[in-house]
Amino acid sequence: MQGMGRHEHKLVINNLDYQELSARLRQVTRLDQHSTQAGGYKIRSLYFDNYADKAVTEKLSGQSQREKFRIRYYKDDPSLIRLEKKAKCNRLCYKTQEVISQEECQALLDGDYFFLNDASRPLFMEVYLKMKEQNLRPRVIVDYFREAYTFPAGNVRITFDRDVRASQQVQGLFDPKLVTIPAARATILEIKYDGFLPEFIRQALQIGRRHESEFSKYLVSRLV
Repeated sequence: MQGMGRHEHKLVINNLDYQELSARLRQVTRLDQHSTQAGGYKIRSLYFDNYADKAVTEKLSGQSQREKFRIRYYKDDPSLIRLEKKAKCNRLCYKTQEVISQEECQALLDGDYFFLNDASRPLFMEVYLKMKEQNLRPRVIVDYFREAYTFPAGNVRITFDRDVRASQQVQGLFDPKLVTIPAARATILEIKYDGFLPEFIRQALQIGRRHESEFSKYLVSRLV
């Protein structure tokens, strides 16, 4: 793995938990730059998998080393789109990303991936090889709303993801009116940090009878 791995913990919580935790976090952290309105901001992701559903299988089997690829943009605004690889190795998470244009995304949706064969862009090249050799293809669109809090020490990022919805109609990636179906009704709390989580934030996140989860928005969206 390249770069520094990040710790990532997930919990599935209810609305009362969310209300309590978000109120605490507002006292000790900052909303991120995108969380400018009530309810957070919309994220749309297009996930890739091969015809053997490698990413699904790795998640279901609990493999300690796994990876997935996606295209992501925010607030229904395709002016900035990223191609991302997220990998997990021995409980640490690694993410690499490259900016990709809307026209390039549409080419991928249309089955044209040869422009990815670009040695100057390592992630493009990796995805190109996966598509050529493993039949990696677009599989599902996942939408949700995110409220995010940050703290500089430890590079802490805490997110609440809600209203997870899915569509198999991958050609609708840039359609803001795309019809989606509910994939998860709970709120997903994610806690991400580098070397350490400040103790006062750890204390602020304490809630009773909640255990760490292996929840995957991609997985639940493939299973609906």
